[in-house]
Amino acid sequence: VESPASDEVPLHEKPEDANEGCVGVSSDDAGKAASCAGCPNQKLCASGEAKKPDPAVADVKDRLKDVKRKILVLSGKGGVGKSTVSAQLSFGFAARSMDAGLLDVDICGPSVPRMLGLLGQDVHQSREGWSPVYVDDKLAVMSIGFMLPNEDDAIIWRGPRKNGLIKQFLTDVNWGSLEALVVDTPPGTSDEHLSIVTYLQDSDIDGAVIVTTPQEVSLMDVRKEINFCKKVNLKVIGVIENMSGFICPSCGHEESIFAPSTGGAEAMCKKMDVPFLGRIPLDGKVARAGDSGMPLAQLDPNSKVAQAIDTVISKILQQTDS
Repeated sequence: VESPASDEVPLHEKPEDANEGCVGVSSDDAGKAASCAGCPNQKLCASGEAKKPDPAVADVKDRLKDVKRKILVLSGKGGVGKSTVSAQLSFGFAARSMDAGLLDVDICGPSVPRMLGLLGQDVHQSREGWSPVYVDDKLAVMSIGFMLPNEDDAIIWRGPRKNGLIKQFLTDVNWGSLEALVVDTPPGTSDEHLSIVTYLQDSDIDGAVIVTTPQEVSLMDVRKEINFCKKVNLKVIGVIENMSGFICPSCGHEESIFAPSTGGAEAMCKKMDVPFLGRIPLDGKVARAGDSGMPLAQLDPNSKVAQAIDTVISKILQQTDS
């Protein structure tokens, strides 16, 4: 009997340091196949220990049992505005009188504290676990950025240490009752993404919102992100096209700074059969809101970019509540 091809094995079945051609921890050939030779997990797999569920999965389920919606925000490429979108979505949920949380697991680039106006804040511990930092009585935030002695300190960690912190964020943070928890992830499809999907597998995660810009260079990586979601059985709530055209504040002319040479995100969504959540235009107010830690709806509630974000939030709620 032939072992399954490596790309047919679900990603959560492969240990993060597994050999090329891993057959998966649940396979009858785990620890015995030719591809297992020399793998650091070989003895664990052969004994059956590796297939036992991580107890942290149950701990996460219990910790998040009072969180109604759990939404990952992903991007195929860095620099497309993923953290900005995560911050403004969180502000937007809170503005609808929803109890919301924002978890920043972009360990090496924690920009959330600045984008929510929380620089200099500290995390406090109690018997119930880590207490998130609150923007107001509707929006709670957790980030490694709160734990750095200096905001300019570089975080130079290998995968296992980053994954350990993600596990601690999910098991130890006392979110309480929330109507929406937004999880801002690093760009790409890395160890951190596998870890968070694995830890949340029993927690009724709603799915992923994917952020892109209109040009093909960004879309080609978003296609990989969508395929990643399919491989780990993570629902795609929808795709947001960010920085979608610049509208001149003087004359109203719209210019495509990042030209959608292959039809943009909406055309890609139709081809890949995933929902398109809308376009957010390029606007200098977005940068000002991020640097000052303010919601766009407060900075300029009548702007097209604020209205676009509100429309996206409505579509996300339609998807999660359907």
